Amino acid sequence: MRKAKIERATTETKISVEIDLDGTGQYDCKTGVGFFDHMLEQLSRHSLIDMTIRAEGDLHIDDHHTVEDTGIAIGQALTQALGDKRGIRRYGACLLPMDDALVQSALDLSGRPYLVWNMEFPTQKIGTFDTELVREFFQAFSTHGGVTLHVDTLHGLNSHHIVEAGFKSVARALREAVEPDPRKADAIPSTKGTL
Repeated sequence: MRKAKIERATTETKISVEIDLDGTGQYDCKTGVGFFDHMLEQLSRHSLIDMTIRAEGDLHIDDHHTVEDTGIAIGQALTQALGDKRGIRRYGACLLPMDDALVQSALDLSGRPYLVWNMEFPTQKIGTFDTELVREFFQAFSTHGGVTLHVDTLHGLNSHHIVEAGFKSVARALREAVEPDPRKADAIPSTKGTL
């Protein structure tokens, strides 16, 4: 039962995240930030992780707290759902094209959070969404999910395409990493014996 539910409440946000690592990519994401919802749907659909996300945040200020705290909650849910990580593949990578954009992601569900971020966007906004929040989301996800994550833009002209390719690339890498390894279903994927 690789499922988790996280409830996170602060004076800035109220977040609920439910995930199922063995899902089919079903999603129901409502954060009040339209473009962000679209990206979370990509994350779910392409990782095949079912996600139900509800967020209420101080959007009258800006989207920052809602986006960051959602990343925190998803990372915490991932950690909870993985348990001791027995039997997973652990590593994942994806080189993903989307029109003009080409983004490469690689990750390790190591328990050691680290983000290497080489993404730049031609514009500061996509509609009303601040593109700098994409990094904030993945930093929060990496930190609270215990994920070593590298994301690199190799090409890109359109900010929407670059961001979407980034979310899809991370999703595909995540799908690979959380999948059960049929050759080592009973083993922790580390010579240390723990992750």
